[in-house]
Amino acid sequence: MTKKLYVKTYGCQMNVYDSERMAEALGASGYEQVDAPEGADMILLNTCHIREKAAEKIYSELGRYKPLHDANPDLKIGVAGCVAQAEGEEIMRRQPMVDLVVGPQTYHRLPKMMEAVDRGEKALDTDFPEEDKFAHLPKLRQPRRGPTAFLTVQEGCDKFCSFCVVPYTRGAEVSRPATRLLGEARDLVDRGVREITLLGQNVNAYHGDGGDGEWGLARLIREMAKIDGLERIRFTTSHPNDMDDDLIAAHGDCAKLMPYLHLPVQAGSDKVLKAMNRKHTAQQYIDLISRIRAARPDLHLSGDFIVGFPGESEADFQDTLELVKTVGFGTAYSFKYSSRPGTPAAERDGQVPADEASDRLQRLQALLTEQQRATQDAMVGREVSVLFEKPGRQAGQMVGKSEYLHAVHVDGPDRLRGQIAPVRIVESRTNSLRGALL
Repeated sequence: MTKKLYVKTYGCQMNVYDSERMAEALGASGYEQVDAPEGADMILLNTCHIREKAAEKIYSELGRYKPLHDANPDLKIGVAGCVAQAEGEEIMRRQPMVDLVVGPQTYHRLPKMMEAVDRGEKALDTDFPEEDKFAHLPKLRQPRRGPTAFLTVQEGCDKFCSFCVVPYTRGAEVSRPATRLLGEARDLVDRGVREITLLGQNVNAYHGDGGDGEWGLARLIREMAKIDGLERIRFTTSHPNDMDDDLIAAHGDCAKLMPYLHLPVQAGSDKVLKAMNRKHTAQQYIDLISRIRAARPDLHLSGDFIVGFPGESEADFQDTLELVKTVGFGTAYSFKYSSRPGTPAAERDGQVPADEASDRLQRLQALLTEQQRATQDAMVGREVSVLFEKPGRQAGQMVGKSEYLHAVHVDGPDRLRGQIAPVRIVESRTNSLRGALL
């Protein structure tokens, strides 16, 4: 009999991709994914360790499933992802109803782990194996639910930013073979996908085996652009130090590479950037953006910022505001610094008081919101191409993404789903655009 699997995903797009692959791996054990935990035979939490108190939030979530477990003692519960990697046996000690804990590099072993769980044993695997987990995963078999898909091409990070846990939970940088990635991309297109986002903790550091030597990300993008039926390519997330000349040029000469770039800078103060171990200055970032925009003038730029980093002064924060004003961001994500156990920054003196960090965050977000609003308002009257993904909230409404990753909704029929159509923007709203089909 088919068993029901409920997967809850936290964090980044890479976790979304990993959840999909884990569901496929568990399909070999007879599991079929469902949309709600009630009535499931197994619940799997795919966790993220980036934000503050991530582990405590997972324990709280597990507590919500206790009534389901009490009602069905045969219910299996697993924890995967970066919190699983960081906490390991502690998860099972604190929450005995958990049957399985698996790290982000070993989920290809899930079918074998489930055999142990079915025997009534606990299963734990948080290794950093030598084998390529992707080579041991089953071929994707489920039909796509929409016209967009994620594809992990690179994992791990060697940058060791002093605030970040990724090198410790995901390991060193590893790039997947290009030929295998092209095969997966063709398979996705055969199943109705028209836009693929290439993923990696540091995706523009990609250096995979292409069969005729090592390929960089730009070469991989250009080869994927040759796939018939694949209309759009994106990539995220990137490090400024890995934006090489070829990748910059690809933004100008590869029509299928969308004019959207997420390139975190984190701060505008050289003192803070050095303390973060970013290995670039604010001016180097500004100059880099100028070069990219010279290649693609209509580029929509997105970034990440951390305020209240240990040792950050008000003058340092003002440098960040100046960088934002100089560069101009269409979208940005900003956060207060939160200490991650085991990272160098967690042990530093000069922790910024919470109220000061909150005040800085509010001021930064006000500026970023102003820039986002100006960017969206400037779209009114322009013609964009929209890949429609699903019905909107209102009857007779369809929603999709423009080439700039803006959410756009129009009045239109359901047959638009999966289609790319020209749209004229007629209104800018808080987090979306309203358009009219042309």
